[in-house]
Amino acid sequence: MTGPQRHRPSSSPPPTITYHRSSTLLPIPAPQIAQAAVGGAHYSTMYTSHHTRRRSSGSDGLHRTSQSAGDAEESDRRRIVDDLNELFCCRPSIDIFKRTWRHDAIFEDPWVKCEGYNEYGPQFFAMPKLFQAKILSSRIMLSTQSPNRLIYSKSQEYTLRFLGKKKRVDSVVVVDLDENDKIMRVEDKWGGAEQPTHYGTLHLRRASAVIISWLIRVPRWQSD
Repeated sequence: MTGPQRHRPSSSPPPTITYHRSSTLLPIPAPQIAQAAVGGAHYSTMYTSHHTRRRSSGSDGLHRTSQSAGDAEESDRRRIVDDLNELFCCRPSIDIFKRTWRHDAIFEDPWVKCEGYNEYGPQFFAMPKLFQAKILSSRIMLSTQSPNRLIYSKSQEYTLRFLGKKKRVDSVVVVDLDENDKIMRVEDKWGGAEQPTHYGTLHLRRASAVIISWLIRVPRWQSD
């Protein structure tokens, strides 16, 4: 006689990304963003939307798929994430900045707050001199049109050159875009936490951005 059969609990399906088109963005507290980023860190980048692709039949009777507006938006958002991850992986290029960023964009993380290409450009061009880096995982958490914003999480491993010391950083990246989907602001929140501002930290971060811009030469970019 066999004993009662044991039923294995079915695994929960992986999370999906939803593109919201509401007129307002619900506020997401930083701790909840961090928890969502850490909880989904083992998933690779995924993109889904409410839009579907239309199928049409040609004269030869074969079905073809035409790209909808949602597919085009998904592709644009994927390109923005890919370009940012290239920068975070210490592979900067002037082409990425011209394609994806505004010249007057703002970049900040716990170390710096940069205003304009002449400040944020040197931060990324300095990184290959100090680090090697790779993205372990990344996924889009939120994408909206009003406001035009993209939020994604990433897990990254930095290796300090010459010493070989490794450091993993889990962060949430908040990207604000203009009407042409060019980056106006990027905020890299380590652990999903807000940027430090107490005890004069903001002034130190601004000073750090300016000093690095004096030390690192970057490719020339004439603003429009």
